[in-house]
Amino acid sequence: MEGEHVRTTADMEWRRQTDVSNVGSQWPTIDGPLGVYNEEAVKLAKSFYYGGFLLLPVLWFMNCFYFWPVLQHHEAEPLIRCYVVKSETTCMFFSVVLLGWALIFAFGGEHIFGSYWKHLAIYNIDDKYGPA
Repeated sequence: MEGEHVRTTADMEWRRQTDVSNVGSQWPTIDGPLGVYNEEAVKLAKSFYYGGFLLLPVLWFMNCFYFWPVLQHHEAEPLIRCYVVKSETTCMFFSVVLLGWALIFAFGGEHIFGSYWKHLAIYNIDDKYGPA
C-alpha cells in the first residue's frame, strides 16, 4: 500500500517535471497534479465543448470551471485553450439568450405577444384540452 503512494507521488513529480507544454502556468485543470494529462485534457475539453451542443449547455460551464487555470494563463496548451474559450463564449451567449427569453416571457407575457400569448402559455393547455 505504501509503495503505491510513493509511486503515485513520484509519478506526479515526473509529470510536473516533464510537462513542457504548461511552462509558465500551473496544471491545465483545477485538480492540480491529480488532474489529467494534456492528451486526456484535450479530449475532455473537446468532449465538453461538443457535448454542450447536444442540449447540455451546462457542459460549457463545467468546461470553463474545470479548465479554469487554462483560462487564466494565456501561455497554456493552445488546443485546450481553444475549446475552453469557445465553451466560455457559447456559455455566455446561451446564458444571455436564456435569461432574455425568461425575462421576456415572464414579464412581457400578453403585452408583448398579444393574442398569440394564449398559444404560447403552457398553463392554458389544461383549459384547452382538459376534461370539460
